[in-house]
Amino acid sequence: MDSKVRTVGGSEESGAVRECDVLILGSGLAGSVSALCLASQGVKVALVDGGQHPRFAVGESMTPQLIEWLQILRARFDVPELEHLFDVKATSKHIGPHHGRKQSFGFIREVPGQEPDPREATMFVIPKLLTEASHLYRQETDQYYFHVAASYGCITRQNWRATDLDFDDDGVTVTGQSGEIFRARYMIDASGFRSPLAEKFGLREQPARFKHHSRSLFTHYVGIKPFDDVCHHPRSLRPPAPWHGGTLHHLIDRGWFWIIPFDNVKGSKNPVCSVGLTFDDRMYPKPTDMTPEQEFHHYLNQYPAVKRQFEGAHPVREWVSTDRLQYSSSQSIGYRWCLMSHAAGFIDPLFSRGLSNTFEVVYALISRLLPALEEDDFSVERFEYVETLERGLLHYNDELVNSSFIAFNHFRLWNAVFRMWAAFLTPGVMRLTRARLNYALDDDAQHFEDLENTAYPGLWWPESDEVKRILEITAETCEKYEVGELDGDAAADIIFQLLNDSDLVNPVFGWKDPEDTRFALPTAPMMAKFMYWSSRKAPPEMRELGRALVGGVVRSGLKGKKVL
Repeated sequence: MDSKVRTVGGSEESGAVRECDVLILGSGLAGSVSALCLASQGVKVALVDGGQHPRFAVGESMTPQLIEWLQILRARFDVPELEHLFDVKATSKHIGPHHGRKQSFGFIREVPGQEPDPREATMFVIPKLLTEASHLYRQETDQYYFHVAASYGCITRQNWRATDLDFDDDGVTVTGQSGEIFRARYMIDASGFRSPLAEKFGLREQPARFKHHSRSLFTHYVGIKPFDDVCHHPRSLRPPAPWHGGTLHHLIDRGWFWIIPFDNVKGSKNPVCSVGLTFDDRMYPKPTDMTPEQEFHHYLNQYPAVKRQFEGAHPVREWVSTDRLQYSSSQSIGYRWCLMSHAAGFIDPLFSRGLSNTFEVVYALISRLLPALEEDDFSVERFEYVETLERGLLHYNDELVNSSFIAFNHFRLWNAVFRMWAAFLTPGVMRLTRARLNYALDDDAQHFEDLENTAYPGLWWPESDEVKRILEITAETCEKYEVGELDGDAAADIIFQLLNDSDLVNPVFGWKDPEDTRFALPTAPMMAKFMYWSSRKAPPEMRELGRALVGGVVRSGLKGKKVL
């Protein structure tokens, strides 16, 4: 798999031209996994990065949809090392005992100067049938997959900063600060916000096209107390799973604190907890007279229960203080290049969609790039779906997150938005599982290509007209509440009515019971009832998913294949 080297001027470090098929800028998870998928198929890959591993990275919280995309990548491109991210046990065993468990999404509303009301809380516990997802200690996971990429034969460079990109009809020439030169047939920029490609072509939109506004403060702490130990709530009003078992969101007016523990699973040797505060930069402008730590504590001190979690705790790395998080690009695909995922744009870490979106894009790109390399055809039209997907992922996430931030200060409205999001998560995962099970039976990649034959790429259930309609009405309703055209209860009633009127909303998890059911814990019996409903009684688009999933599990079981 080694690439050819042409020496210009006498040395590989200065004036050397190293040829490869694909050059990837950025060796985080997106870049390294892309490199793995390509190298596993015999592609000559150079993976270069301006920084060095191990290093801090955000995007630590996994979801079932993310794990399905990882399983699809593993199956389609024969990368068994991706199995090490499938659940927290595998991650701890193969990468290291420093990762936490993502058992749930937990949300509790906070009011300045007050104890939180236990009745103003929501939680969705991820069904064990789907996954035991992880909180990723990214400095370990990213370094691990960078090294795996090297073991697959990828040329790797750290502390290698690209100083010039020169595209022509036959490829791209990338020059590093050392004078070393790479010549590639295609370039993937997975470097994130400070994308050299976006800078070269002036692709950043000013301002970003998104409605949502937020900025963030974050770091890693030791000594954070579990919220279960410091909240003053009676057991009868607590959720069915511990707050500390998953990602905890303390909701404030147009913002949220995150608590992501890495010590919440048996055998973890990591006392660290990821913490941050993401809030609307228009309501909370960035100060000029406080350090990031001082600003964080300025807000932390306003919320007594959250503050108790931090008593005796201290940060173990420098604080990061961002400007507005949202950025967008006028295009993400060009002739012989791609702005991948976070290089193309970003919304907000709420709902932990970043890595899931990333690996959906990885699949869409790699599945097109492999035949493009074989046929030497890099026409923009060939990759048009990748751009459509990236724009859709950002657009629908913008609608969801902006609606959520608006709703945070009114619990009934937040409860309605929460249910709108959660109600369609499971079918969004089921469609991916169905494709994966069918592929396991016949090795026909058409099952994955069919996932792209959708009306609304980027929506978490992209085939559904009704899901799109409900999301759009939810966004419009929240925006009317924001400007005072509706009060919070009236806005909440509209969304609750949408959910109650929709036959696609499953009746098993309690999504249609907003007054009594704030916590969803799908037990094994509940999952059995859900599968019966989805395969026998649900509307056609859900029934087709349910029947296909049940049938795939049965057929795979008969063939002796492990599928879940």
